[in-house]
Amino acid sequence: MHPELPSFDLVVATVGRVQELEQLLTALEFQTHHRFRLILVDQNPDDRLDKAVEATSLDVLHLRSRPGLSRARNAGLAHVTADIVAFPDDDCTYDQDLLAHVDRLLARDPKLDGVSGRSVDGGGRSSPSWKRDTAILTDRNLWNRAISYTIFLRREIVERVGMFDERLGLGSPEPWSSGEEIDYLIRAVRSGARIRYDPSLTVRHDGRGHGIGSRDGASIGYLLRKHRYPKRTVARMLIRPAGGMFVSLARRDLDHARFQAATLRGRLRGYRETSSENSTE
Repeated sequence: MHPELPSFDLVVATVGRVQELEQLLTALEFQTHHRFRLILVDQNPDDRLDKAVEATSLDVLHLRSRPGLSRARNAGLAHVTADIVAFPDDDCTYDQDLLAHVDRLLARDPKLDGVSGRSVDGGGRSSPSWKRDTAILTDRNLWNRAISYTIFLRREIVERVGMFDERLGLGSPEPWSSGEEIDYLIRAVRSGARIRYDPSLTVRHDGRGHGIGSRDGASIGYLLRKHRYPKRTVARMLIRPAGGMFVSLARRDLDHARFQAATLRGRLRGYRETSSENSTE
């Protein structure tokens, strides 16, 4: 007798998108692994998603939330019951074998508490910043090995880590309105979670790179201070965009130089202005 396959809860926070969400729902209908539920956290002020939810054959728990990505995900986490939890974006796409692939990776190593994968565009290409080596995540190496929609965690780890920091994520009133999943992973690995990055695990997401600009740079600065990273790590995270700026200027690539300068300013701002006492743990 074969053991029962694990179940998945897919927590999707959504606002302002209908067609993209319909594409995600369609992709999910073709999954070869069928034991999953979509926890759809709707931040729209109207009923624009009702038709899409009614039309799908998927198991959907349709919730409402006030605006804010981390706030919406926290509303979804309150209803999680499955073995594995994931956080797909409302405009990403799962290949039909994705959940089965996650199942195989976790079954191959039962001591794993989760896996993270690589973001690719519609043509299967990744930004050069994505690492290509398999690695167990640490609070030092996870920065280029995870993004929210490529993270899959056992429910026990989600229950241990708790809620997302609502000062982070799109819709936050703070300047550090990204990086909420990196914060979550830092807390997970520091709690002892064993999470593997596997670049063979890919999620399709067009129109979003893995670059860091002023807003995302501020989030990194916030995280470096919130989690009390050592000064050598902080220095390294500041030197990289500074070096990139000078290299770009030498190559007369002014656009990339401005991008690197914005990244540096953002990281400095986030590091200086962080007040960790008020952050959600």
